[in-house]
Amino acid sequence: MVITYEDIKKANDSIKPTDIKGKDYAEVNQRIKAFRMLYPTGTISTEMLSNENGVCIFKATVGLEEDGNFIILGTGTAYEKEGSSFINKTSYIENCETSAVGRALGMAGLGIDTSVASAEEVQNAIANQNKKEKTDPKWISAIDAECERTGKTREQIFKAVKIKSVDDLSLEVFNAIMHKFEITPDKVANENNSEDN
Repeated sequence: MVITYEDIKKANDSIKPTDIKGKDYAEVNQRIKAFRMLYPTGTISTEMLSNENGVCIFKATVGLEEDGNFIILGTGTAYEKEGSSFINKTSYIENCETSAVGRALGMAGLGIDTSVASAEEVQNAIANQNKKEKTDPKWISAIDAECERTGKTREQIFKAVKIKSVDDLSLEVFNAIMHKFEITPDKVANENNSEDN
């Protein structure tokens, strides 16, 4: 099977990029679709290299069989730490495997017009940065108002989004709380206005 540069370009043109902070990135599922366009019988394999103390490392290999020989088109590795982002609280192993696949497909030339990093990797990096930002007092006020309105405790609300304390609160987690408990931005604004008076 001979794949030309034009074939790869056509497959890459089929990828719908995701805009993250003004830059386009290919999601892993888009890279997989492009790979299947080029190599319908190609192989994507993953191997967990380690998983110790809440840290896992995956290696992914993409390739194809030709004339009885396996030809490697690309490999990629990824590292994830349990709890390092909201998604990694419950799915760090799956997230790691997906990232490794995305990097292997990137090394095979798929979805790399702007970056080898996949959209998921960049979003995860941003989530990790958000986790390190300071807890906004407005978030606490909105959560406390929700507790007062519903009779729930902070611990019950935190448990619903799988965090343990205020120290684990990030913008991403606060947004999840707002969504889960239907706390609208106007409720947050009203709570802050009542504190100002």
